Amino acid sequence: MNKSAGVLLGIVVAIGAISAGGAWYTGTKIEGVLNNAVTNANKELQTAMAGSNGSASLELVSLERHTFTSTAHYRLKGEGEMFGEAPVELLFVDHIEHGPLPFSRLVSLKWLPVMATSNYELEKSPATEKWFAAAKGAAPLKGVTNIGYDESTTSSLELLPLETALDEQSSLKFSGLTMNISASAQAQKVKADGYMDNLKLVTVSQDQAPVQVELNGLTLASNLTKSSYGYYTGENTLELTNSKTTFGPKQSVLGVKNFEMKNLTEESGSNASGRADYKVGEVTLNDKKIGSASMAMSLKNLDIPSTMSLMQIYQTKLQPYEKEAAAAAEAGLPAPELNLTEAESAQVKADLQKLLGAGPQVALENLSLKTANGESRASLVIDLTKPPSMDLPPDQLAKQLIALLDLNVQVSKPMLIDLLSVQAQLDGQTDAKAIVDQASAGADMFSGMAVGSQLATIDGTNVVTKLHYAANQVEFNGQKMTVEQFVGFLMNKFAGVTQVQ
Repeated sequence: MNKSAGVLLGIVVAIGAISAGGAWYTGTKIEGVLNNAVTNANKELQTAMAGSNGSASLELVSLERHTFTSTAHYRLKGEGEMFGEAPVELLFVDHIEHGPLPFSRLVSLKWLPVMATSNYELEKSPATEKWFAAAKGAAPLKGVTNIGYDESTTSSLELLPLETALDEQSSLKFSGLTMNISASAQAQKVKADGYMDNLKLVTVSQDQAPVQVELNGLTLASNLTKSSYGYYTGENTLELTNSKTTFGPKQSVLGVKNFEMKNLTEESGSNASGRADYKVGEVTLNDKKIGSASMAMSLKNLDIPSTMSLMQIYQTKLQPYEKEAAAAAEAGLPAPELNLTEAESAQVKADLQKLLGAGPQVALENLSLKTANGESRASLVIDLTKPPSMDLPPDQLAKQLIALLDLNVQVSKPMLIDLLSVQAQLDGQTDAKAIVDQASAGADMFSGMAVGSQLATIDGTNVVTKLHYAANQVEFNGQKMTVEQFVGFLMNKFAGVTQVQ
């Protein structure tokens, strides 16, 4: 043996000895690591399920430890109204390769040491038997997670392609979905991205008309950080290249292209804020282009401690009460009383005052629909504030709660004509001039009724409504009045509409 070969053999032997020793050490630590992971997972599940009619939990059922590998079994259980009448259980098996150099990483030339590599998959059970059959006998859900010595993780998860008959009238075809997830120790920071090529669902509506839904090119992405209060802040994004829904007796086809949803949550001190943006690049009906749409909503200055306290009372008191009230109504009995202790009532009042004291704002920043010839928009902003007393009569309390309300609605007559023209074509009309004339008459009727009732004004080709409220003063379409005068004005208008009907 020459000198170089001897040195190489010595290195291989040394690596093997170190790896064997490290694998034994990992084997002695793996149970504690898994128990910590299960505990943290249950905390996250509890947070995620807050406010829902259900609960979910993860359990480490068993662990078999060996020198180089271990095998773990888990049970994921969901119960409550959102899971149906009976609890749902999913079983997972996890084949764990001990670090520092798991064999699967060695053969893939990934030599960075890790504590362990987890190879998990869903196990077949009565609850998942049909799911396995749809995946042609393979485990329909599986993944690989590498656990670092600092307990950070990098994972890949896969939902296998499926093709199955859901019942005699429904079927599902699914291309599969892949996810890549990375998390720091204790999941303080989480990044994820995923992709699905296509999904096709065929079923029937209540009137037995065929319904077909197709989704293509779904992309998911998240970049999150755990806040000091235990929930996640950051950004989530969902993008869909296109979708097609076929429905109704005439089998109309609604198409959507370039759908995008983004939501962002942030934390500043004890206050939280968030916003959600939705965009649709193109909407079509029976291959006729309707237009594009967008919506943006936001929430600002939300006091976190008081919100979490109110959520706790909702879960422990209001949710059970809602179930009792629903059961009483079904049995034809009067609704039960909601009983709060003096301490709970005082806590609710204090939380509400603290919540309102932060000056929360709820806003529909934009709701718009744009067609070839026009664009309609709406926006609404409401600023809330703490009233001098929570014991005021309802009408006075409402005025004291709202510090500002600003509503703007702009309906484009050319956009209305575009929409009414599409509707006429769907109804079977083919005369182009008659379609335009009928649509124009419909738009004129709408604007005439809105202006005639003094609920709107005309600005060019737009029908406009503006409402601003602050300090007990209302400005409605340029007219200033008190709240009482405005309420009387609306009551007179709606009373007139009722008499006409």
